[in-house]
Amino acid sequence: MNHNVIITCAVTGAGDTVDKHPAIPVTPTQIAAAAVEAAHAGATVVHCHVRDPKTGKGSRDPALYREVMEHIKASGVDVIVNLTAGMGGDLEIGPGERPTDFGPNTDLVGPLTRLVHVAELLPDICTLDCGTLNFGDGDTIYVSTPAALRVGAKRITELGVKAELECFDTGNLWFSNQMIKEGLLHDPIFQLCLGIPWGAPADTITMKAMVDNVPAGATWAAFGIGRMQMPMAAQAILLGGHVRVGLEDNLWLDRGVAASNGSLVERVIKLIECMGAKPMTPAQGRVRMGLKPRG
Repeated sequence: MNHNVIITCAVTGAGDTVDKHPAIPVTPTQIAAAAVEAAHAGATVVHCHVRDPKTGKGSRDPALYREVMEHIKASGVDVIVNLTAGMGGDLEIGPGERPTDFGPNTDLVGPLTRLVHVAELLPDICTLDCGTLNFGDGDTIYVSTPAALRVGAKRITELGVKAELECFDTGNLWFSNQMIKEGLLHDPIFQLCLGIPWGAPADTITMKAMVDNVPAGATWAAFGIGRMQMPMAAQAILLGGHVRVGLEDNLWLDRGVAASNGSLVERVIKLIECMGAKPMTPAQGRVRMGLKPRG
């Protein structure tokens, strides 16, 4: 069991959730405010996507990321910032016998383009989604090929940003270990992502199998989506890991009660403390993850 727990709050994501929740953060000001709310509630790390302020859809615009970062910094709150580098991997296969007629939800760019905002802003952490995945029941695939991942991993290491490896299935974890073996990554963080159709299911056996393949001594966390958010947080702590909560992964605090990022952080802290553990401060988290002290 882990008695000192890093809490990551994923504050908005890029999913189609705007019309499913009364207060999904959309604008840079709202996203930054959500990050600050999570930090004040006790989050160690905030994981940030940005959205097009007009449509609410996920965006890769570096100017939006810059605005979020500036607002968080101006707030004076101490929190570790983790920016996604996953945008730009969406491929919507065409219907029926026309698979190369890619759909309007396709947003597919090269590995270095996915990292433009990371290179400009140099956050504490950025993500690297470590494999291709059937994403949901439609025709959308999330694309991260081995060749592209090698390019992305090398660039993140060159930038001096800590990589968080998003592993949606066991093959993603296998390839993550291969990149470490090849010297492309040094002491990354592992994030085990459970319950996204059709990746790794959110259950004890699957999490344990994935944890058994995380390198000895590595920092790792796990999360489940929807109603499995808190059960998977408890399971991660029991297996020696850290946790992630937030509106990217779950919209509800209780049945019929819309969550906020702050309320989800408060709920998981209660869970952590009931288990006899403690949440880590950002300063403690920086030491545990080998990050540079806040300047």
